[in-house]
Amino acid sequence: MKLYHYWRSSASYRVRIALNLKGLDAELVPVDILAGEHRGAAFTALNPQGFLPVLVDGDLKLSQSFAILDWLDAKAPEPSVHPADPACRARTMQIATIIAMDIHPLCNPSVLSRVETMGGKDARTDWNRSVMARGLAAVEACLDPNGPYCVGEAPSIADLCLIPQLYNARRWGVALGAYPKCVAVEAVCLATEAFDRARPENHQPITA
Repeated sequence: MKLYHYWRSSASYRVRIALNLKGLDAELVPVDILAGEHRGAAFTALNPQGFLPVLVDGDLKLSQSFAILDWLDAKAPEPSVHPADPACRARTMQIATIIAMDIHPLCNPSVLSRVETMGGKDARTDWNRSVMARGLAAVEACLDPNGPYCVGEAPSIADLCLIPQLYNARRWGVALGAYPKCVAVEAVCLATEAFDRARPENHQPITA
């Protein structure tokens, strides 16, 4: 398998965590978004949308992190990113979709560039912080009160989405004091090898 990824992409980060959790080997192929490689012919041949990540497994080419996670769950069912209990599964998907569908798309670089065009760099920052803060407040309200993970005793798709989102929130200066349960889950996750190895700083390109 090959995973085309960008080191700071939260969607790529989710998939790196899943690969580690499942003990699956994949060649990590960096794609430099800042250099525009995701818009080049070589990459758009893999994904016409030009989005990351993309997983190539034999003849199968998959974009969209949730689709990739679904495939990895089929390929290596244990540990699953989805709880067996239907109610817990639904709750994990609730949290994951708040992050992946209500926060992430509004903080996409193309959206932020448009906001900056209309209102300047301060508007870009204010927009990003506001979107993240509102979304994280909703996530905080959905988490298990006693942890250790987002829902139950094992990491799930919810945790795979939350940890990258908190990384981005810190990058943009979002005050996380209002989300103590989120931060507590993050500490538990990052203490594990699967999450720790997937951190963006462990995949940052080496510059001269």
